[in-house]
Amino acid sequence: MHSFPIPLIPTEEGGLLIPAEQVTGLLRSVAADWASAADGDAPDADPRTVLAMTEALTQLADQIDAECIACASRPDEEA
Repeated sequence: MHSFPIPLIPTEEGGLLIPAEQVTGLLRSVAADWASAADGDAPDADPRTVLAMTEALTQLADQIDAECIACASRPDEEA
């Protein structure tokens, strides 16, 4: 089990934000931990289920990364 320090950024409205790179890193790490557990620590885990879960988490992380890249690379609309 890993421990992940995740910085929380308070908003003016009282909410909290988590940096996208921290979220995607966490998703990928959980997927990797599941895959490792299925290979060793939990040999009774259904390989197809573990594969589906790890793929879903990895795809979600990829989607978040792609959306952040698209958002960051948009030209400034106010110029």
